[in-house]
Amino acid sequence: MKGYNLIVVFNEASDRVLMCRRRKEPYKGLLNFVGGKIERNEEGFAAAYRELEEETTITKDDIILAHLMDFTYYLEDCYLEVYVGRLNRQVTVTGDENELCWVVPEDNFYDESRYAGKGNLGYIMAQIENARDKLLG
Repeated sequence: MKGYNLIVVFNEASDRVLMCRRRKEPYKGLLNFVGGKIERNEEGFAAAYRELEEETTITKDDIILAHLMDFTYYLEDCYLEVYVGRLNRQVTVTGDENELCWVVPEDNFYDESRYAGKGNLGYIMAQIENARDKLLG
C-alpha cells in the first residue's frame, strides 16, 4: 500500500495556514496542504518532517508536528497520514515544487473550486478547530 502525507502548518500566531498551489495533477491549480510520498520503510513522522523541509524549507527546529488522523483508501491501495503544527518562530518559506501562500484558517476549505481534496481539507480543518487548544496551544 502506498503512503502519503499532508502537513497542516500554522504560522507562529496561528492566524494563517500554509498552502501550496499545485502545479500538476491531481488537483492542478488548486490549493492544498504541503506533503508528499512516504518512502518504503520510512516512519511517518520522519517522512512528514522530510517532506516539509523539501517543499518549504521548514525544519524540525521550526515546528513540532502532531499526528492528527489517517485516511485509508482501500480501493486505491493507499493511505494518507495528516499532521499539524504551529511554527515556533517566524520563518520565510520557499519552495520549488509548488507556489506557497498563506490563507486564513476561517476560509471555506470545502470550496472545491479553490481547494483540492474533494472536501477533505474542510473536514481536516474542522477536526483541527475541534482540538485547537490541544494542537496549537
